[in-house]
Amino acid sequence: MKSISKALISLGNQCALIPFITAGDPDLCSTEQVLKILDREGADIIEIGVPYSDPLADGPIIQEASRKALASGVTIDKILQLVANISSDLRAPLILFTYYNPILSRGMERFLIDIANAGIKGLIIPDLPLEESDYIIDLCSELSIELILLITPTSSSNRISSILSKSSDVIYVVSTIGVTGIRKEIHSEMREFIKKIKSQTNKLLILGFGISTVEHVNQVSKWDINGIVIGSAFVKLLAGNNINNQFQLLRNFCFSVKKALVDN
Repeated sequence: MKSISKALISLGNQCALIPFITAGDPDLCSTEQVLKILDREGADIIEIGVPYSDPLADGPIIQEASRKALASGVTIDKILQLVANISSDLRAPLILFTYYNPILSRGMERFLIDIANAGIKGLIIPDLPLEESDYIIDLCSELSIELILLITPTSSSNRISSILSKSSDVIYVVSTIGVTGIRKEIHSEMREFIKKIKSQTNKLLILGFGISTVEHVNQVSKWDINGIVIGSAFVKLLAGNNINNQFQLLRNFCFSVKKALVDN
């Protein structure tokens, strides 16, 4: 399985599709099938969210998915066992999205060793204090995990410079102020924000938060970015009582988004 940065570089000028799903929603067996479906339908990288009781960066759709997963008994150990069983069969490398507290509760070194052994290639920690990041950055480097730091529209120029200096080869640009979720539009001002970041670094940029339609994809894929993360729109498709129908909706949406990226 490729690293996250190599997966992005291998696409050349084409923008990568990075779906996000919540592990264990609606159940872990379904999560395994969803990973296979996304991989077959063209996902270039897949982001797996660890359900958490206080997901501050997540909107209502992903919050509800986390609640259901936790209520059904999903744990980090069960998620990592699933990843270990399937990661070698997937073309798309996997990013784990988790909050800082579960990492500290498990023990930072143990957590990182465990996810590396399971086959995780990237890690996003939305509430990781930059001032406390040096140790985890070093550990991730030793274990060949790409720690992906976030830049938001409210980040100051000094903050952006610090993030760029500490980050791996991949940086996550948050496309909107606030939590994740489905938005009606992606503000065009983000294009100038991305240009500002690109003027300071040659590192790879992925864009997420609020991107939820093919129209959004057609818009932002022209903004000189390397990947687009789509979360709530995928997670919402898995809400319901007919799992086979949900799988088909997932296939169709993944195919349509990937086609839009290829055509652009």
